[in-house]
Amino acid sequence: MWNSFAIRILRLLALVWALVGVCPAQQAPTEAPSRANSPAASDLSAARRLMQQGKIDEAIAQLQSLKTDNPALKGVDLELGTAYYKKSDYAKAVEYLKKASASDSANNEAVQLLGLSYYLGGHPGDAIPFLEKVQGWYPRANVDASYILGICYIQTKDYSHARTAFAKMFDVPPDSAASYLFTARMLLRQEFDPIAEEYAQKAVSLDPGLPLAHFLLGELYLYKSRIPEAIEQFQKECALNPAHAATYYKLADAYSREQKFEDAERLLQRSIWLDATSTGPYILMGKVLEKKGEFELAVRALRRAATMDPNNPTTHHLLGQAYRDMGKKEEAENELKLAEQLQTKQDSHP
Repeated sequence: MWNSFAIRILRLLALVWALVGVCPAQQAPTEAPSRANSPAASDLSAARRLMQQGKIDEAIAQLQSLKTDNPALKGVDLELGTAYYKKSDYAKAVEYLKKASASDSANNEAVQLLGLSYYLGGHPGDAIPFLEKVQGWYPRANVDASYILGICYIQTKDYSHARTAFAKMFDVPPDSAASYLFTARMLLRQEFDPIAEEYAQKAVSLDPGLPLAHFLLGELYLYKSRIPEAIEQFQKECALNPAHAATYYKLADAYSREQKFEDAERLLQRSIWLDATSTGPYILMGKVLEKKGEFELAVRALRRAATMDPNNPTTHHLLGQAYRDMGKKEEAENELKLAEQLQTKQDSHP
């Protein structure tokens, strides 16, 4: 009797479902999700692992296949953009990162990578609006976006905003002597020499005792072969900052160019006393001593430099010259040949 009653109830429910156009399968759509809504987290994770292993092309192929099969999959555009960024294909990176940032404007990593891709692709002006939004740093970018933002301002000749960006990086007021000094250093690195000089002079005018401001001016003048001005600035830096080894080294370089070898040797010795880990003073010491005719001492200094950095062609070239002056033809030939080989190797891997 119960079974007969249950059967009648089920038939009645079926009739109701038929009348209203509803069936049990329609009431539970979550039981059969579409493939496009599947997160495919394991596939994305596998692609990330390939990128971490340096298998960029394999990661791109996997991500492209994943995107074809799941057009609405969240996160795949960011991963593709990241992969092309790592491959240095910045045009392709921009293509996908634009999609990633458009679909999620709060995704700061996509915004930052988009700005960096524009910059590295040679479009600093396009990079600025994106880098201004995100001035932090994300590990997959491999660079500090705040620094790149400042460089973009320099390359677009917006020096005031560049100064503000670098001031923020170093946590100093934007109108301070330090901010002008930091910006001058970046300008010099980017070979904006006239503006670098202007900013370094501004730093000195704001704070005549600011450490390394005169040093930077000295470097700039030395690079421009304005030797008397370079010497004057390095001497001022020595007076303000007497424990700075690099100042003695640079001042010695300036004196050596005026063939004041005794003064250069004395200053190089001070530089080495303060910092025995830098090869530059030893190399210059060897050059100065060779000019003075003190070949044994020159070889000793250059040998020390070669031990510290065996792949520097300049060191071996100077050693070859010193040995040649000493009449040691075989040693001279070996060193000169090695210098040539190292230089060729460096030239082939700029």
